[in-house]
Amino acid sequence: MSRGACAAQEDARGAAAEFYRANGVPQRVEGALNELFFHQPPDVHGYLANYFTNLSAPPRISGLKGREVYDARGQLSIEAEVSCIVCNKEKSMASAAVSSHFGLKVTSLDRKIMSQERADHMMTAAQWINGPLKNMLKGQNPCDQSDVDLLLSNFFMARFLEEKDVWNKEIEESRSLSEHGESLSSPRSTEAKDNKVIKKGKKSNTLEKPFRPTESPEPVLRGSCAIGSVSLAVAQTAAKIQTLPLYKYIAALKNRKAPASYHIPVALVTLLSCGKTSPGKLSLLEEVILIPKAGQRVKQMITMALGIQEEMMRIINTSTKAGATQPMLSDSGALAVTYERPEQPLDLITEACSNSGLALGTDIHLALNLAAAELMDCSKGKYEVATGVLKSPDELVDMYRTLITKYPAVVALIDPLRREDIDQWEKLSNMVGDSCSLLSDLTFKPKAPPLPGVTGHILKHVHETTVSDLIRITSEHQGLVLMGAACGEPCSDDSLSDMAVGLGLGYVKLGGLSGAERMTKYNRLVSIEEELAQQGILVLEEKHPPPLFPDTQEQCTTAQSTV
Repeated sequence: MSRGACAAQEDARGAAAEFYRANGVPQRVEGALNELFFHQPPDVHGYLANYFTNLSAPPRISGLKGREVYDARGQLSIEAEVSCIVCNKEKSMASAAVSSHFGLKVTSLDRKIMSQERADHMMTAAQWINGPLKNMLKGQNPCDQSDVDLLLSNFFMARFLEEKDVWNKEIEESRSLSEHGESLSSPRSTEAKDNKVIKKGKKSNTLEKPFRPTESPEPVLRGSCAIGSVSLAVAQTAAKIQTLPLYKYIAALKNRKAPASYHIPVALVTLLSCGKTSPGKLSLLEEVILIPKAGQRVKQMITMALGIQEEMMRIINTSTKAGATQPMLSDSGALAVTYERPEQPLDLITEACSNSGLALGTDIHLALNLAAAELMDCSKGKYEVATGVLKSPDELVDMYRTLITKYPAVVALIDPLRREDIDQWEKLSNMVGDSCSLLSDLTFKPKAPPLPGVTGHILKHVHETTVSDLIRITSEHQGLVLMGAACGEPCSDDSLSDMAVGLGLGYVKLGGLSGAERMTKYNRLVSIEEELAQQGILVLEEKHPPPLFPDTQEQCTTAQSTV
C-alpha cells in the first residue's frame, strides 16, 4: 500500500473515531454488550435490535396522504394517513376518518345536489391534506397532540374566516333583494292583511305567541373533515409510538397522567327507528334507544339486546297479515318499522321485553331521540310528527307528557324541540324533569347559550373537531353522551369506542346491532373491557351516571366495584 493510501486510511479512521465519540457510540455499544451478557436472551440479535431502537431519535411526521374512500352508505368520505421517519426509514403509521354530516336529512330530489356537494367537500379535504396540511405538519412530533391540533385549528379558522366573508356578502345580497321586493308590494294590501289578522284575533281570548323562525345552521366549511381526520390519525400514530392502546393514550392526555382505573361507558343500543325516513307515517321517534341495567358487561348487554330484537321481529312477522316479512334497517342499524302513532313502537318493545322475561323500567330503560328540528314545518309553525299530523310546540309538549306518564321506563328525551322554542323547553322540564332528563345536541352549536331544563348534551366527532377539542369539551361540560353519526360512518374505524373510554364518558351510543361499521365498535368495546378486567383496573358502576337518570346525580358517587 502506498504512503498516500495509508495516510488516507488513517485519516478515515480518525474521522470515524471522532464521529463515534461525538455520538457516544462506544459507550452505547459497551452498555448494550453488558446488558446482553447479563440477560443472555435466546434471541441475541432481537435483543440488540430492541436495545438500539429505544435509543433512536423520536419519530417525526414526514408526510400526510389524503384519499377519498367510501363510508358505510357508499358515500364519499376522506381518510387521512400519517407517515413518520422511524429509525431512518419512512413508515406509514396510522390512518383515520371521521364522520361527515351536512345538515338535515334530504329528500330524493335533493340527493343529486347533496351528492355533488359531498364530492366537492371531499375533494377540498384531499387537497388540504395533500398540500398545505402536509407541509405544515412535516417535522412535527406526533406525540405533541396539543401543538398539532393548534396548528390544524388555526389553519381551519383562517379558511373559515375567508369563507365567512363570502357567505356574509351572499346574505347581504339576498336581504337587499328581499327588501326591494317587499317595497314593491301594495300598502293597501298590507293594511288589509293586518285587519284580517286583527279580526281573527278577536275570535280567541288568548293571543298565540309569534312563531320564532328556525335559525339557519352554520354552514359546514368545505374540506373541514380533513381537520378531524388528520387529528385522529396523529393521535393513533402517537399511541402506536408509545405502544399504548388509543383509549389509554387519550386518557393520559386528558388527565395529564395514566389513570389508576377505568370504567366502560354504558353502551346505548338503538332498537327501533320511526323517523322521517322510516316506511310508516310516524316521523317523531328518530330512535328508540335501549339503556341497559347498570353494572352489566358489554357482552351481556349485546346478548340481551339481540334477544329483544329477535322477539320484536317475531311479533312483527306474526302480526303481519301477508305473512313473515323482513323488516327494513334504518341508517342507524335498527329496525325501521311502519307505525302511525308514537305509542305503537313503545308497545312493541314493552311486549318484547315481557315475553323475554325482562322488566321494562328495572332491567332496562329507554331514551327517545326525537330530532325534532327536522320535523318543523316553518311555513305553518308546527311540527309534523306524522304524515299530515301537525303539532304546535305547546301541543308537542303535552304529547311528551302523556308519553312519559304512560311509559315511565322512558327516562330521557334527546332534542325534543328546536332550540328556538325556549319557553317550551322550560315548560317540558317543569312537567317531566323529575322523572325524565332532557338532552340537546351541541355538536354544531357548542357555544350556544344553555337551554332551560337541559341536563346533558350529545357530542359527535365530526368535521373539524380535533382530539384536543373533544378533551376540552368533555372537561368543560358534565353529562355528555358521545354518539356515532347515523350516517357517514367510516366502515372499519373503531376509534369511537376508544375515545369514549379514554375521555371517561358515562355513555356512548353506537347505533343498532347490525352492520360492520357498528359491530366493529361494539367488538372493540368488548375487547377493551376484557383487557381492563384482565389487568385488574376495570371499575363497574353499580348505578347509572348522569345525565340520563335525573334522580341519580346525588346518589351515584361511590357505588363502584373493581373487577
